[in-house]
Amino acid sequence: MPTVLRIGSFRFHFYSDESNEPVHIHVRSPNGECKFWLDPVRLARNRGIATHDLRTIERLVFEHQPLLIEKYHEYHNR
Repeated sequence: MPTVLRIGSFRFHFYSDESNEPVHIHVRSPNGECKFWLDPVRLARNRGIATHDLRTIERLVFEHQPLLIEKYHEYHNR
């Protein structure tokens, strides 16, 4: 599960067995993990991350969307 980006306590990463899904990113924090679809950006799943952290993560996903999409395609050879 390659890490694409680290910002504060948030680690942005992919799982290797999910290339059949739409472009997305997983974000792990000390409290849990969430998943965001990247095009368009929207929350796919949240497990344990507080709402205020989720808003921060969403803002970071928007800010880094081009990089995250590029890295997703690089990793999954699309």
